[in-house]
Amino acid sequence: MKIFAAVVFLLILYSLGSALYYMYKDKGNSTRMVRSLSIRIGLSLFLFIVLMIATRLDMMTE
Repeated sequence: MKIFAAVVFLLILYSLGSALYYMYKDKGNSTRMVRSLSIRIGLSLFLFIVLMIATRLDMMTE
């Protein structure tokens, strides 16, 4: 579970970084930044829900 959470967290950071890159590169003329931020929000919600379910099912023990 820890590896899964770390991989999803790295994907969230990558999406945030790509949104920053598109913000500077496109100068507001494209929707790529909005798409990257939407993906980041979706991944964050997904990770939160999975961690809540894992905690509820006692899968977070070491």
